[in-house]
Amino acid sequence: MLLAMRAGNYIHNHGALNNTLDGNCASLHWQKDAELRTYATHLKKAGYTTGYVGKYLNQYANKQAGGVEHIPAGWDHWFGLVGNSKYYNYNVSNNGVAEHHGSDYAMDYFTDLIKNNSVAFLKKTIRQSPSSPFLLVSATPAPHGPFTPAPQYSHVYDGHKSPRTPNWNHHSDDKHWLVRTTSVMTDEVANHSDMTFEHRWETLLSVDDLVSDIIDTLEAENVLENTYVIFSSDHGFQLGQFCIPGDKREPYEHDIRIPMMIRGPRIPKNVTLHQIALNVDIAPTIVALSGQTAPEEMDGRSLTPLLFPARQDSTPDIEDAEWRDDFLIDYHGQGGPPCGLSACPGPPLDNFHVTDASNNTYTCLRTLSPTTNTIYCEFTMTGYVEYYDLAEDPWQLTNTAKTADVQLIAKQKARLEELRECSGPSCRK
Repeated sequence: MLLAMRAGNYIHNHGALNNTLDGNCASLHWQKDAELRTYATHLKKAGYTTGYVGKYLNQYANKQAGGVEHIPAGWDHWFGLVGNSKYYNYNVSNNGVAEHHGSDYAMDYFTDLIKNNSVAFLKKTIRQSPSSPFLLVSATPAPHGPFTPAPQYSHVYDGHKSPRTPNWNHHSDDKHWLVRTTSVMTDEVANHSDMTFEHRWETLLSVDDLVSDIIDTLEAENVLENTYVIFSSDHGFQLGQFCIPGDKREPYEHDIRIPMMIRGPRIPKNVTLHQIALNVDIAPTIVALSGQTAPEEMDGRSLTPLLFPARQDSTPDIEDAEWRDDFLIDYHGQGGPPCGLSACPGPPLDNFHVTDASNNTYTCLRTLSPTTNTIYCEFTMTGYVEYYDLAEDPWQLTNTAKTADVQLIAKQKARLEELRECSGPSCRK
């Protein structure tokens, strides 16, 4: 989903299928293709000073793809984590030079390092060119695993339990293979899942500090009221839902929904919009906020028509008919034992981070309008189908693909096939 944010494209158009080099994650092909057309390259061409601080992609700085010397196109200042999420004992590429960090909190805790580097970039950039535009991305691994909170926050949420939603520890026989073969959590596993929940919240307290310091810096430098701030994430998470102790790779609401908040000039305060906003909309929105027209090859739509009121005394508004009421969800399962689709054992109960398999590959049509709230999914390798009417079944407890109206399912299937092949304008219909 990070790739979708940066390039503004669905998976089938940006080409990165999973978190491996072979899956095009930070590969040489990615560098020569989608990486050349992110929002950073567009803003750089428009005269922005650009800075990226934090996690980039799981395979970033792989020696087979340029190592730490590779600085992705469009970035003037680069402070990128080597590989996947860590809080201590990691390497970064500091403008193309390898820099090692150990286990000392004051010097090495990565969320704080992102905060300090981001603030330093802002102060230097604004003071050197007060009237010049800038773009800063602060990308924290938190609350990603290994869920390591800062020492001052390590026990703040002791005893808190993950939300006991109706689908928590709910075993379901009518879902796809990976969920069907997941056993009910024991008390020991549920307790471990709750600890993950506690630690995730605790890691976010350092993110709160980061956000606060960035906002304070923008205010102190007298640019806050002329700066757009976007806060979001790359995926949801499940902690016990459908018996999965902790992961993010399923097509259910707790995995696919993300927060998105935007503040800045002319954007009304305390307004919640009901229209669908997607991760693929972030890139065209950033390009549009810079005063440019988003490229036609981006699959997403600029959110600016929703953000700005037509009059100073009104709230943003757009007719639902002019906005999307459905979208594509696409995931490619990564790996799994070579034992076929039915002979594989279920995922281990002590696996709290990766619950995945090659046959966990699917595309879904998510429809959300004033009259419809549904999701239709097809699992590519098995042909398995799931369908839920969330107005009737908000926790997706019962798969009704086999009992729903045949014509309704056919219509869902046809629309999903359209989106699987869409490109640019046809994705925005």
